[in-house]
Amino acid sequence: MNCEIIGVGTELLLGDIVNSDAQYLARELASMGIVIHYQEVVGDNPERMRACISTAVSRSDLVILTGGLGPTADDLTKEISCEVMGAELVLDESILEGIRSYFTAKGIVMPENNAKQAYVPAGGTVFANRNGTAPGCAVEKDGKILIMLPGPPRELKPMFEHEVKPFLANRTGGIILSRQVRTFGIGESDMAQRVALLLDGANPTVAPYAKDGEALLRVTAKAETYEQASEMCESTIEKIREKIGSYIYSTDSENLEETVVKLLKKSGKKVALAESCTGGYIAKRITDVPGSSEVFEYGIVSYSNEVKQKLLGVKSETLEEYTEVSAQTAAEMAEGVRRLSGADFGISVTGISGPGGGSDDKPVGLSYIGFAYEGGTQVREVRTGKKEDSREYNRYVSASNALHMLIQYFNERTGKEE
Repeated sequence: MNCEIIGVGTELLLGDIVNSDAQYLARELASMGIVIHYQEVVGDNPERMRACISTAVSRSDLVILTGGLGPTADDLTKEISCEVMGAELVLDESILEGIRSYFTAKGIVMPENNAKQAYVPAGGTVFANRNGTAPGCAVEKDGKILIMLPGPPRELKPMFEHEVKPFLANRTGGIILSRQVRTFGIGESDMAQRVALLLDGANPTVAPYAKDGEALLRVTAKAETYEQASEMCESTIEKIREKIGSYIYSTDSENLEETVVKLLKKSGKKVALAESCTGGYIAKRITDVPGSSEVFEYGIVSYSNEVKQKLLGVKSETLEEYTEVSAQTAAEMAEGVRRLSGADFGISVTGISGPGGGSDDKPVGLSYIGFAYEGGTQVREVRTGKKEDSREYNRYVSASNALHMLIQYFNERTGKEE
């Protein structure tokens, strides 16, 4: 099955927003074995939309449109798509009642124009929207499938995962299962080189991806049953472990912060943070994870040396001799926040995020991560090598290293227990 993705919205054409929907869908569809042949963006113009959709349906088995399902007059995705596919739009009273309830729960009377969102293709498939008012829908005709999804990612992603994936799986034949092997501390090219022989496989397939400070491998298998596909993925993951096992921190699609919260919950332990250059970034990432209140004590953003001394107990002699950006300061910050909070672990970060403030011996992108625990303190030096316009990247990578140190701590002890 080949596919085409169309982003609808003049705001996409003008660059007012980034088309992250297309990136997400392309990766998810590829993991299902669905080939992407084309991607387009079309503005909110009826004639151009009609031409774009007609062309897409003529050359692709599957067409997915994102956006244009809102209640306003220029939201025309459903109307024009159904016109092209020869489908009639009909009012679904249960959807209308759901939209009314959505507004009632917010203490608001539903605007009348939102009733437009309750019209769906007759005989089509409707995808529930649990995060907004615009349901998704699909129309099938002459072996072609056209799917319409809401534009906001917080609505599109869960809808695709829980509604559209099963819908497509029933039409692609067999079961397609993907697993993510997440690594830290190894670059994409090095990772790909070490598992090169596995990248040429047809089933399962192994594809490398890179993100800021991390690299991952997506393992995808197609089989008649879920059990067979799962066994094929696990077999390939074991081969990957043989090549790069020391860099793997998750094979269950959990990112660094999710893995940290999971490990802390399992062990019944808590962490406290003392952040300087990351400005609360680590705390933000941890508290993004549901249930993190069980394992996160508190965080201190200690930008000034005065706060480092008064709250965390960093010695003035340490700051004078080694400066605030040093392994010694990071260690005392981590020990201080652990002592102050009573948490099992204290993590600190101090460094130079940029764009200014660096020097030859302490360049932009340098940070020190302190990790204090019962029985010791470790410090990791991080050099991103990025200086100009890289403040966000440097902060993110520093935070990632801090999270990884905690994961590494648990992994090392698990290994010893085994």
